[in-house]
Formats: sequence, C-alpha cells, structure tokens
Amino acid sequence: MADCCNKENEAIEACPCCSGKHKERSEKEYKDLMNRLKRIEGQVRGVEGMLENNAYCTDILVQVSAITSALNSFNKALLANHMRTCVADNIREGNDDVIDELVTTLQKLMK
Repeated sequence: MADCCNKENEAIEACPCCSGKHKERSEKEYKDLMNRLKRIEGQVRGVEGMLENNAYCTDILVQVSAITSALNSFNKALLANHMRTCVADNIREGNDDVIDELVTTLQKLMK
C-alpha cells in the first residue's frame, strides 16, 4: 500500500490508490481478510525463496498460479462483504451513486 494511505497523512484524498473513504470492519471480517493476506504473503516469500534457490520454472509458475488464485479468493470475499454492507447501506440511504461506483470497480477488476 502506498505511504499516502497512512491514516496520519492529511492528503489521503490525493492518494492514487485510495478513494479517501474508510470502512469499519467487524473483528471477524478483519481477521479473515488479514489471515488471507498473511497466507498470500507467505506464498510470495516462498516463491522468492524458490527463485533464490534456482527452482525449476514450471515449479515457480505453479506456485504463482496458486498466489493468483488466493488473491482472486481474497477479492471475492472482500467484494461480497462490500456488496452486503457498503453498497446495500448506501442504497437503503438513497445513495444510488454507489451503483456506478460498483460498476466502475467491477470493470477495473475484470481487466
């Protein structure tokens, strides 16, 4: 994550990777997402070790594919939570702009 994403940074709206919005997550959601990221981080470190140890190309490719799959699963879980909470809450409050935001996000994810 970029340095500008630090909560103490006043210029978060200018961050190229963030909308400037925040979400309070339940402890369960936070732990689930964080555990997924920690596993992915471990997988990436494993691939780094494989490369350092001159592992065979296809062995590395298989592990990278597993990382890609894990990242896709992370995105699916995060998107489902987003739709159940942020999107649904905004629609209930009459903020239909959240639908356009969701469509834009889905288009970015499907590149």
